[in-house]
Order: sequence, then C-alpha cells, then structure tokens
Amino acid sequence: MTRPLIMAAPNGMRRGKADHPAIPITISETVATALACRAAGADALHLHVRDASGHHTLDTAIYREALEELDRNVPGMPVQVTTEAGGVYDVADQLALVEELEPRWISLSLREVSRDKDLARRLYAVASEQGTELQHIVYDTSDAGLLARWQELDVVSESASVILVLGRYTADQTSVPDDLPPLLACLPPVGRWMTCAFGPNEHACLLHAATLGGDLRVGFENSYVRADGTPWPDMAASVSALCGRLP
Repeated sequence: MTRPLIMAAPNGMRRGKADHPAIPITISETVATALACRAAGADALHLHVRDASGHHTLDTAIYREALEELDRNVPGMPVQVTTEAGGVYDVADQLALVEELEPRWISLSLREVSRDKDLARRLYAVASEQGTELQHIVYDTSDAGLLARWQELDVVSESASVILVLGRYTADQTSVPDDLPPLLACLPPVGRWMTCAFGPNEHACLLHAATLGGDLRVGFENSYVRADGTPWPDMAASVSALCGRLP
C-alpha cells in the first residue's frame, strides 16, 4: 500500500481552548502546531484563521499574514485554505476570498456554494484562471449527487479532488469505518480523494480509508480524543500515532 498524504487540521471553525487547551487560535500558535505536526509526519496543513476575538473569519489580510508566516517558518509544507462559510458568510464572500488571496489550494463545500449557482460558476472559473487547486467537501450521498450533476453541466472538473467527511451530521458527531464505503460507491469520477472523521473512531476510519487508497486528514478540527475517549496531549501526538500505524 502506498503511503497516503497526511493533512493536519488543527483547529477548524468552532473549537477553542475550552474544548482543548492545545487548539491553536492565533497565527503564532498555528505556526507552532504546523511545525510540530510536520515533525510528527504530516505532509500538509488545513488552515482556518480567527479574528481578534477568536472567531472564524474569511478575512483576506489575516489569511495572507498566516500564509506568509507559515511559508517563512514551515517552508515546503503545502497549505490548504478553507472557504467554509459556517452560516456566517455568503458565496460572494467566498468568491472575494479566492479572488483577493489567490491561494494555491482551497477546500470548498458544494452545499454552501450551491446557494448561488452563478457566483459558484464564477468562483470555479477564477480558481481555474489562478491555478488554485480545489478540494470539494462531500458530507453525504446528496453532496455526491450534486457533484455529479455539476460535472455533467461542466461547472466543475472531474479532475478536482474531494474530501469525504464522516460523522459530521450524525448523533454526537461520531463516525465509524462503515460510513465510508457508501460515500465512495456513489462518487462520480474525481481526482484524489481524502477522508476525515469525527469522534473517537477517527483513526480507525482513517486507517480503513488508507487501505482503500484514500488520503487522510487528521486533527483537532475533527477529533481531539483517542479511541478510549481520553484526550490527545496535542495535535502532533495524534499525527504521530496515526503515522505509526500506517504500513
């Protein structure tokens, strides 16, 4: 089995120090976490930034500062920028972020951008013009169906990658390895695929995905506890444990 790409997702949009004291909020904390995760075996970073109050933001200036600091302190580590709206931003805001920031790599929720199909088309066109790599977020079979329809309409390319999110909209946000095959079965043609998983079964789900040829996203955005429910001391410990169980 070829070793999958390992992406670290250290914070997400909602979690903070009250959830786990090692969740990075500031840019300096995010940089330190990225360094530790790379040393533990992570290949890439999934980036969320926060405003001065610690809230989720799509502020271009904050993203640019974070990317500059990561490039200076963790050179060579690919960074994926989230465009997550999270009930706060609309498609116009997501488009503005991509236009102004010109990121190398973004994750994008199909269900979010489908709120405005005309702006979504513009967003995809801008990403293509800029050479921005896209990773579509697929939460369930309806998202997979939407991706298939948009491919048929030539809105999105079959070469774009996807991330399959396990457990995000289940009770207590708990995933199990058996959540993965139904999503894979209904996917249209795509490029590389990745998996992330919520809850204490995170590593079990990711290891199962690895046997099926998927890349893996691991981190406190999705789960900060081991299989027995005890917290990891920090993100790097989770990354190291996962990498240690891969062939």
